[in-house]
Amino acid sequence: MHYTKIERESCIACGLCQLIAPNLYEYDENGIAYTVQDNNAGITPISEDEFDSFKKAYTSCPTGAIKRSTTPFE
Repeated sequence: MHYTKIERESCIACGLCQLIAPNLYEYDENGIAYTVQDNNAGITPISEDEFDSFKKAYTSCPTGAIKRSTTPFE
């Protein structure tokens, strides 16, 4: 299992994650990304259907704000 969340302090609101993986990432009113599946808690596993999109978004993020883990985030 893999989990994801956004390190919001590092997000520069470039739009790539939401463009690449719209079912995983969205932006708040300030343009900062968060994970939609669990409101950026990082406790809901990424579905198999979304994993390829996640990987592409993860490797495309210019600031490394997209975090991944094999266990839920604390």
